[in-house]
Amino acid sequence: MSSTIYNHRSLQPTGPPAQGPSQHTHVRLNEAFDTIRQEFDVLTSDLGLLRNQRDEYESKVTSQINELNIIRQSLYELESQHGKIRQQYEEELSRLRAELHAARQGIPANPPPHPAVGPASVGPSGPPAPPVSVPGVLPATGPGSYSDPYYGRDRDRDREREKDRERADRDRERELRDRERERPAEARDPKRIKTERMKGDRPDHYSPSLVPGPTPKLPAPGGPPTFQGPGLPPPPSAHPPYPPGPGNPAPSGPTEQPPASSSLAPVNNNSNGGQFPDDLDPHNVPPELKKEGSDWFAVFNPKVKRVLDVALVHTLMHESVVCCVRFSADGKFLATGCNRTAQIYDTKTGAKTCVLADETAGKAGDLYIRSVCFSPDGKYLATGAEDKQIRIWDIAKKRIRNVFDGHQQEIYSLDFSLDGRLIVSGSGDKTARIWDMVDGSSKVLTINDPDSLNNDAGVTSVAISPNGQLVAAGSLDTVVRIWDVATGLLIERLRGHRDSVYSVAFTPDGKGLVSGSLDKTLKYWDVSGLVNGAKRKDATANGKKEMEKASQCTMNFMGHTDYVLSVAVSHDGQWVVSGSKDRGVQFWDSHTATVQCMLQGHKNSVISIDLSPSGNTLATGSGDWQARIWSYQTV
Repeated sequence: MSSTIYNHRSLQPTGPPAQGPSQHTHVRLNEAFDTIRQEFDVLTSDLGLLRNQRDEYESKVTSQINELNIIRQSLYELESQHGKIRQQYEEELSRLRAELHAARQGIPANPPPHPAVGPASVGPSGPPAPPVSVPGVLPATGPGSYSDPYYGRDRDRDREREKDRERADRDRERELRDRERERPAEARDPKRIKTERMKGDRPDHYSPSLVPGPTPKLPAPGGPPTFQGPGLPPPPSAHPPYPPGPGNPAPSGPTEQPPASSSLAPVNNNSNGGQFPDDLDPHNVPPELKKEGSDWFAVFNPKVKRVLDVALVHTLMHESVVCCVRFSADGKFLATGCNRTAQIYDTKTGAKTCVLADETAGKAGDLYIRSVCFSPDGKYLATGAEDKQIRIWDIAKKRIRNVFDGHQQEIYSLDFSLDGRLIVSGSGDKTARIWDMVDGSSKVLTINDPDSLNNDAGVTSVAISPNGQLVAAGSLDTVVRIWDVATGLLIERLRGHRDSVYSVAFTPDGKGLVSGSLDKTLKYWDVSGLVNGAKRKDATANGKKEMEKASQCTMNFMGHTDYVLSVAVSHDGQWVVSGSKDRGVQFWDSHTATVQCMLQGHKNSVISIDLSPSGNTLATGSGDWQARIWSYQTV
């Protein structure tokens, strides 16, 4: 019995279990997690607010940049008007003082004759205007001259009506004289710096600033033109004109013939019908010869039948100088190159569809994209820049497919072959190179001419012929050279330009080559003998003399008043189009070298142009930080 009683198990307490140390730890962890979760939610909310604020700020910055660009353009125009008005009043004051002095001495006062008035941007330029009188210093009218501000006031009042009639003429004259005033009269050094001229590029009447340098290196283009009002000193880069010297003949008018030593055929200069009339005033032409937009206008040549119509389609704002423009093969997209980035736009809507920037490139200084080119299938975009590298971008992935490295100086020009297998590049290192897109191999096309002008033969522009057999290159030494793609041999030298060649373009049939130069002219070269290969073999076998006779210049295109910076040929071969430092674009009949139309739509040099392979669309890139898309139609 006792064993039964004492062997049973004692009862356990039925209350809640004792709180052990492990349970307290779980509670504290849960509380910590709740606190972290709450803080995370707060941070997430703050992040959302910050993102919204960032988007809002970016939107504001973009709108402010656009507003600043508009203000900058307005300032350009206001500064130009201010300069014109100031010069007008200074000349009026000088003339009145001369009349006053003559009247006091009893001499009949004859106002100085006005030079022939011509448009500011078309026709050959006239002689330089006399220097501007310095503000605050009165020009002397003769020994012992003096002025009396009160004498002859009534007579001046009577002549106000006559002055009003003369002011319109003077305004037109001012544009021409302003353009010519600072242009050097002596020759300039043939070592041309391709985009350095854009640094000092100013709207309207400011001349380029030329910077001497021992190498053909082409520095970065400048930003927007700096403001410099009348009476201010020139920019630091300005210098006196280079004196004439060996290999640097004194320049002459744009109608000067090629040198006698040149092997050119008789050239069609179209001295009568090719250019705009000297006295054509773009501001006073008949309505049927002019078309105007809000900030652009086109003037048509009255000497030929009007068969063309042009219109502005899109204005594409950039954040730096637009160095290059290029259409895709189907014409649906336009690529542009500026500082550090290449952009792609939809040509129909004007919308920016892609921005390509190499984040691995050094951040110090500028890195201008000098050249862009689509592959024929539109999948890739090649860019050439100041860092000597050619980048091939996969557009869809926005990634670099491969990099071609080998040039020793900046890349200035790129062109794909029509089959997409080859890409040719031109550089300031005096070479062009042919790159194979499949295996990455390259072929160097070297310039080793012993007679190259000052050995300055940096390549500014390259083009590959439609059949893929020829590569043409324009150089700083005024020569256009043509190589055989298969052999890499130089087979042609085209001589005739009097200054650096900045642009070359083949005609669609491959039988012609158009070149544009700083001598303000374009030339058409007949290279049909090279297409079938017969003359290529002869030229290679027989040496330099045969090479120079193989192709000839058959047409000169004259009419620009400043450097020709870019040329293009329409898809049907009907039109040659050129862009110039005179801020104008000219359409030329490719068969007669007759100018059909002059287009003014930029506030600065037209650095690059391209015509759509699909037809009827023109693109222009300028130092005014804009690219523009235009339409043109045959009427």
